[in-house]
Amino acid sequence: KGSGMATGPVEYLILGFPGNQFNGDIAPELGKLVDSGTIRILDLVFITKDADGNAAAIDFEDHHDVALFAALDGEVGGFISDEDIAYAAEGLEPNSSAALLIWEDLWAAPFVDALRDSGAVVIEGSRIPHDLIEAAEADLASEG
Repeated sequence: KGSGMATGPVEYLILGFPGNQFNGDIAPELGKLVDSGTIRILDLVFITKDADGNAAAIDFEDHHDVALFAALDGEVGGFISDEDIAYAAEGLEPNSSAALLIWEDLWAAPFVDALRDSGAVVIEGSRIPHDLIEAAEADLASEG
């Protein structure tokens, strides 16, 4: 199973961990998504900022909970740039951490291939922020 080029949509996520509290609970769920072929992790970087505001990328080996993430996939890396890391670090409060995650939506690849084969082009697409969805759902519920 070669990696090849990404054909599904690629998503980018920065997760914040206030107070540097990694607990590793995310890793098993990410692992399930990877094992089921739902997503393929393309890159994953952890950043931490100390109380003085100095930011550093964390090596997986140096941190037990981070090592759980390292077990997810052997061939990640190369997608997240130093600029990405600096950008994420800028938004971090002192004494907190972040995970930068880039993954390919493998589940969507057959759909993307079908679109291409049918001659369709994607004109626009975006993620709708969760709080907007919740607000819309609340509005619908109150109308019922």
